[in-house]
Amino acid sequence: RGESGFLEISADSRWLHETLALLTSQLHPDANHKEDLVFLKDVFSEKSLGYLMKIHEKLKQYEQQSPTPVLHSATCLAEDVEELQNGPLEEDERELLFLLSTPHFKAVLSAHDTVAQKNFDPVLPPLPDDLDDDLEEESVKIVRLVKNKEPLGATIRRDEATGAVIVARIMRGGAADRSGLVHVGDELREVNGNLISHKRPDEISQILSQSQGSITLKIIPAVVEEDKVKESRVYLRALFDYTPFEDKATPCQEAGLPFKRGDLLQVVSQEDATWWQAKRVGDSNLRAGLIPSTQFQERRLRYRMKMGSLPTPASLRAPTCKSVLPLLRRSFRLRRDRQGSPGEPQTPDANHTDFLIYEEVTHYLPRPGERPRLIVLIGSLGARVTELKQKVITENPRRYGLAVPHTTRARKGHEREGVEYHFITKAAFESDIQNGKFIEYGEYKDNLYGTSLESIHRVLDQNKVCLVDVQPEALKTLRTSEFKPYVIFVRPHISFPEITTICKCKFPPEEDLHELKQSAERMDKSYGHWVDYVLVKEDPVSALAELQVLLDRVQMEPQWVPGSWLRS
Repeated sequence: RGESGFLEISADSRWLHETLALLTSQLHPDANHKEDLVFLKDVFSEKSLGYLMKIHEKLKQYEQQSPTPVLHSATCLAEDVEELQNGPLEEDERELLFLLSTPHFKAVLSAHDTVAQKNFDPVLPPLPDDLDDDLEEESVKIVRLVKNKEPLGATIRRDEATGAVIVARIMRGGAADRSGLVHVGDELREVNGNLISHKRPDEISQILSQSQGSITLKIIPAVVEEDKVKESRVYLRALFDYTPFEDKATPCQEAGLPFKRGDLLQVVSQEDATWWQAKRVGDSNLRAGLIPSTQFQERRLRYRMKMGSLPTPASLRAPTCKSVLPLLRRSFRLRRDRQGSPGEPQTPDANHTDFLIYEEVTHYLPRPGERPRLIVLIGSLGARVTELKQKVITENPRRYGLAVPHTTRARKGHEREGVEYHFITKAAFESDIQNGKFIEYGEYKDNLYGTSLESIHRVLDQNKVCLVDVQPEALKTLRTSEFKPYVIFVRPHISFPEITTICKCKFPPEEDLHELKQSAERMDKSYGHWVDYVLVKEDPVSALAELQVLLDRVQMEPQWVPGSWLRS
């Protein structure tokens, strides 16, 4: 014991597990710290802890020995032993020969030889003996990278003032970034001993991308190397498809990150205002890729629209009000008076266009005591969304609720106020329209029908999950932080046997099939960027089961939602 009263043990003179045993023996509980010392003694006396200490010692000892294979061909040694058998054998010798002849043991020896004979160190060429005479030795950096089939992960540009080839950006997670030897602003002089000052950047990029094995770069380091920026935690949902090899503006097509509408992207760098670096969420590739920034993508879309090469965005198209097709689930047509008259032409204004580019998102899960998320169902022709919604509510009325619609028609004898409908006067209905109380409304046989915001709040305030099936235009009103809706797009599985069941029409199945496909495609094109899940309805039973599983998941597992919902 030292002056402090604690046991002093030299770690150099004893094994760790022996030290642990000695320490345990020195723990004698006294009156003041009895419980603490008893606890420590119990912990230190655990056999598993002693075993861990022994394993730790063996590994450290093995590491210090710098292990190398005793033999590079254990298989040959085993064959030599088998050839030595001459005359009668002892029991141990017979057992050894039997083991050496078994397929499994031979496979182990073969695996050993493969590893022992392989050189795992990269084979690098010797450093160049000469440097340019006009370069100071301390200003030149020779960088040698071992590259496999993946891109190098760096882009270059030509300095307009000096003509030098400069490293423009380092892709996060790429080979250059992992090496820590190449930085933004470095001047590139040679690649594999070849001068590149006379080559175009695209030619140099081609050389780098096609090089395999080791790449030797002669670099003039940047005067001031920028500090490595901390990786961003910005997540975006892509609202358009992007193919780098079709984008002539990208600085390096091989470095581009292709994505589809709906993909989740983690932006790891926004240092470049034009080209961000991003990864797809869930992608195993560590290297980031280039994506157009919001500002750049919006700028070129405005230009294309101005030049007439880009169709008018859906948000600016004049609304149409046409007769509802027989297959439509609703028998009344929606009014859109507040959006402008159907026949009135509208000229798109390129300065006030909301282009679909990215939407910032974050994970969200309703907290205990928080109102459930609103479930919004939209469906193309033949999806029969209303029937699907009614079945969910009927099977579990305590958990799910229906937003009771309003109507101006007279109440029938079997109907109850607030159950089938809220029955109000036409004057009251029109007043509510003017006050913006309906998410959608329409007229059928001179009677008005509509779904109000208040009816949705009534269900949610009872801590029930409210299911509404609406025309997709209503999403503009519902998609807010107030409701945090989860949007499900229901589309029928289109096949000829099903068409004849769904459609009781006089025209042939071929025309039915075409109409259903067009309906689904139009809805997906116009509103697919707002959809969280696409449910392909093959039959009512499987669709109901899939929807019920999905509804459980929405309330129990984190979902990606617009970041603005949680900031507002």
